[in-house]
Amino acid sequence: MISAMDLTDRFAVSTWSLHRALGGTYPYRPGGTQTPERQATYGNGSVELIDLPRQLAEHGIFRMEICSFHLPSSSPAYIANLRHALDDAGVKVQTLLIEDGDLSKPETAERDAEWMAGWIDIAVALGAKNMRVIAGKESPTEEALSRAEMHLGRLADRMSGSGVRLVVENWFVLLPGPTEVNRVLDNLNGRLGLNGDFGNWSGEGKYADLAKIMGRAELCHAKAHYSAAGLDAEDYVRCVELSNAAGYKGPFTLIYDSSFHENEWSGILEERDCIAAVLGKTATIG
Repeated sequence: MISAMDLTDRFAVSTWSLHRALGGTYPYRPGGTQTPERQATYGNGSVELIDLPRQLAEHGIFRMEICSFHLPSSSPAYIANLRHALDDAGVKVQTLLIEDGDLSKPETAERDAEWMAGWIDIAVALGAKNMRVIAGKESPTEEALSRAEMHLGRLADRMSGSGVRLVVENWFVLLPGPTEVNRVLDNLNGRLGLNGDFGNWSGEGKYADLAKIMGRAELCHAKAHYSAAGLDAEDYVRCVELSNAAGYKGPFTLIYDSSFHENEWSGILEERDCIAAVLGKTATIG
């Protein structure tokens, strides 16, 4: 049987899953101000980012992913305070998610790569194990892919020895399918990791395409689909099962992106219970 400790270490929560509770966002972007003002993107909110580590621990989850636009400040003082809150709660930062930039765009790729590099020290200070960047938003031409690969390689080299792993996601136009994702991973020769996301691809080929990359994934954004009827458990279970079959052994980051549950934690825990049932069944069969 799978142990409780094994299950505990298989789950993380992204701050995106609590974006309504947080309410505000801070639009860090290349060429923008270093200290952007708070935008009430999702309302006033009911909780501060620095309170989330305690909430995660209270729900038995000890891995956290932080979206860059949820950081009220990138100052050393604030980052140190947030790290203290994380340590007190026994929660580790699995990934710092850098939510802007485009390494494939010829006009701004150099600027954006340098801006992304500016987050490395913050990731280190937070104790993050990974830093996810956007590979690109241009169409996947040979030129665009090569440009992104060049900048990803340079970023990976700058992160060498930092203790933080550079990862990308099957996300945006540059990486529309397994062919492009696997090409980029191959050309970076192990210097780049993959965060597979259930929700970024759709259509008839979704499951087959995910099956071709999840065996290489080190992380997973386990985003569930909701409708007026609630959680699409059939889709969610199938995504978890194909990941298991592909050999995925990493954590599942619970991505709740719906208003079906008034309390976001209700949705997060529903997702966790659904995945836990699949993992427990797999372990029992094995």
